[in-house]
Amino acid sequence: MAIIESYMAMVPIPVAILVSVLVNIVISIIGVLPSAFLTAINVTVFGFWGGFSVSLIGEIAGSLVAFLLYRKGFRKFVDHRSKHTPRMKKLLDASPREAFLLVIGLRLMPFVPSGLVTLYAAVSKMRFGSFAVASSMGKVPALLIEVSTTYAVVKWLGIGQFIVFGLAIAVLFMVWIKMKQGHSV
Repeated sequence: MAIIESYMAMVPIPVAILVSVLVNIVISIIGVLPSAFLTAINVTVFGFWGGFSVSLIGEIAGSLVAFLLYRKGFRKFVDHRSKHTPRMKKLLDASPREAFLLVIGLRLMPFVPSGLVTLYAAVSKMRFGSFAVASSMGKVPALLIEVSTTYAVVKWLGIGQFIVFGLAIAVLFMVWIKMKQGHSV
C-alpha cells in the first residue's frame, strides 16, 4: 500500500481520480473481480469521503458501462444459465417495478456479485434509466459499509461502521417490505 501511496503522491489528483474511475469500469466489465481493493486504495489516497466519492463514481460508471455492453451480447447465454439460479431468474421475469426493487436489494447484499446483478438486469426487461437509479441507490449504503470497514481497519473506528451497517439493514428491510406489499417476488 505504501508503494501505491508514494506513486499516487506524484500523480495530479484529477489524473488519479480518472485512473481510479477507469480501473473501476474495467473491474465492472470483467464482472468477477472484487473492487474492494480499489476502494481501499481510494480511501488511503483520498481519505474517507474523497475515497467514498471516487469509488462511488467509479462503481456507478462501471455498472452502467457494463450494463450496456452486457445488454448487447449475453441475453441467450443467460436465458440458458438462469435455470440454475432461481433468484436471478426472478430478476429476468420481473416486472419493471419488481426488477427495480430487486436490483436495489441485491446491491445491498455484500456477498452477491455485482457483475452478476448487472448481467441479469441487462438481459432482463429492465430499462437503462431504472437500472441506473436502482443500482446507484443500492450501491450507496453498500459502499458506505465497505469504505467504513476499510477506514476502520486503517483508523480503527468501530462506531461509524455500526451506524452505516444499521442504515443499510434498515434500507434492505424497507425494500423487502415494499416487495411484500407489491407482487410476490
